[in-house]
Amino acid sequence: MHFGYDIPTRGPLASPENISSIAQRGEALGFGTAYVNDHIVVPRDVASRYPYSEGGDWAGGQFGEAMDILSLLAFLAAATSKVRLLTSVMVVPYRHPVVTAKMIATIDVLSNGRVTIGCGAGWMEEEFIAVGAPSFSERGKSTDEYLEIFREIWTKETPSYDGTYASFGNIAAFPQPKQSPLPIWIGGESRPALRRTAKYGDGWYPIGYNPKFPLDTLGRFKKRLSSLHEEAEQIGRDPVSISLAYNSTWYTGPSEAVDIEGERRLFTGGTDAVKADLAALAEIGVETFMFRFAGKTMSETEDAMSAFAESYISG
Repeated sequence: MHFGYDIPTRGPLASPENISSIAQRGEALGFGTAYVNDHIVVPRDVASRYPYSEGGDWAGGQFGEAMDILSLLAFLAAATSKVRLLTSVMVVPYRHPVVTAKMIATIDVLSNGRVTIGCGAGWMEEEFIAVGAPSFSERGKSTDEYLEIFREIWTKETPSYDGTYASFGNIAAFPQPKQSPLPIWIGGESRPALRRTAKYGDGWYPIGYNPKFPLDTLGRFKKRLSSLHEEAEQIGRDPVSISLAYNSTWYTGPSEAVDIEGERRLFTGGTDAVKADLAALAEIGVETFMFRFAGKTMSETEDAMSAFAESYISG
């Protein structure tokens, strides 16, 4: 069982000193993964619906700020020595696939094989337009093609590809990642995300609460996991070969239990209830659990991380 913690990419905590301190504190406390999220620009007006809030509003839009995810991952590689480094998640179509594959491979080499690439197709059309990405309406197709290109470049001595969004051949792209394979986790809870996971993913990395596809009770998660297994079996893949991670965005420490259709919402209630949730999810294959700890101040953030570690890692 491994636990992950968030690294701030915006706001008052997003300074080199604070980022290093949070990353190193998590490593010292026994967390297994540090994760960062992805935006390149922040459009001033966003009509696109954010999938992880009831009203579709994206709280990050108010800041107009976001560090680049791959640059920050490289910084974290130098600031840490043990924790895995996760993109949570990288919007695959935003960056040219050949350049992106090269950057990821380089970070994996420099981190001594600690990179996991969490991948998503994206949700904000305005940002797609601003960065010159392929059409928003084709984000699923371009994501799939880019993932194929990543694997081609990471594993072949003379990679080549002839696709809709990129074509190349007669090249070398060394050094390749230290890991073989470099893990790709597919984010998302929709049926297309499950199909993408079955075809391309080393792991499935859903967020526990998407109003359209909520996975915030054990029953709901099991039902969606069954759908993922169906997608894998349809293409002849053993579902057991897909690792599982879970991101709980609402956990803030011990709280009142929340009832949802006769089930307790995962990661609500006291310490014993949370331990029971961890055990129940681990029993069905979840290996990695992500939580958010970054608060308004460093002391608030470090206190939250320490309290969690005392209860669930070292306790």
